[in-house]
Amino acid sequence: MRKHRDVLSVEWVKLELLRTAYATRGGLLARRDPRVVVCWYLVLAIVPWLTHNVTTLAVLFGMCAATVLACRVGPLILGLFAFGLLTETTYLLIVAWFFDGDVNTVVSLLTLTLKLGTVSLASMAAFVSLDPEKLSDALISMRAPAMLSFGVSYGYRMLPILMDEFHTIVDGQRLRTAPLERRGWWRLKVPVRVATTLVQGFYPMMLNTAKRTRTTVEALETRGFTFAGESAAGRRIRLAYLHVGPADVVLMVATLALVAVAFAVGAEHPVYARDF
Repeated sequence: MRKHRDVLSVEWVKLELLRTAYATRGGLLARRDPRVVVCWYLVLAIVPWLTHNVTTLAVLFGMCAATVLACRVGPLILGLFAFGLLTETTYLLIVAWFFDGDVNTVVSLLTLTLKLGTVSLASMAAFVSLDPEKLSDALISMRAPAMLSFGVSYGYRMLPILMDEFHTIVDGQRLRTAPLERRGWWRLKVPVRVATTLVQGFYPMMLNTAKRTRTTVEALETRGFTFAGESAAGRRIRLAYLHVGPADVVLMVATLALVAVAFAVGAEHPVYARDF
């Protein structure tokens, strides 16, 4: 069994980010056509902004939360989402109290939080299920600018390189630096030392990865990323493997049906911030 201190290590964080970026966990949307996944995300990213009904938003939030579980989103991303949602809710409550707000103000701000949470859950479910190549191909298929699809693929590929190089530089900096003789009042010198080391690591990281950057760009160009976005023949060859099957159609129909159910439930039991 893995020990607790191993789970919370820097190496575990790196592996979790890589698993998330490269969609290695599988799940409900991982085997679907990437164009359908992008359309699914657009539906759930737009619909929450079309209503202020708390009941409808709660149903949409629950629907996206269930999809996140089915997509096997990693614990790191889920933990960051829960932390962000909790801190934002606390912040809104404090701001409402500080500016003499009432229950109506709090519910209005919580409605906005519910919308942002729904969109965030849909984003996690969609982009955790798409690896860089699939996402880039979906953008090319949708006639997105060639540099946009190229930049998405390039950014995903540079992510592990930058993380690995930054980790190496920080470890080297820590080995070359003498330990603190005194940690100061409330050990404040420790976070100051850590923050200074992290900031000083960025510049050598950019220098050390300059050569790898050129290699990565050449590798992508060799595989025809830019050419596929500019040439019809290149696009046809590159996207030949994309196919919308019956399961993709069922996914979109089920999503639209659930959205309709959410609005129907909201119309039956309407709850608005102005009611408080």
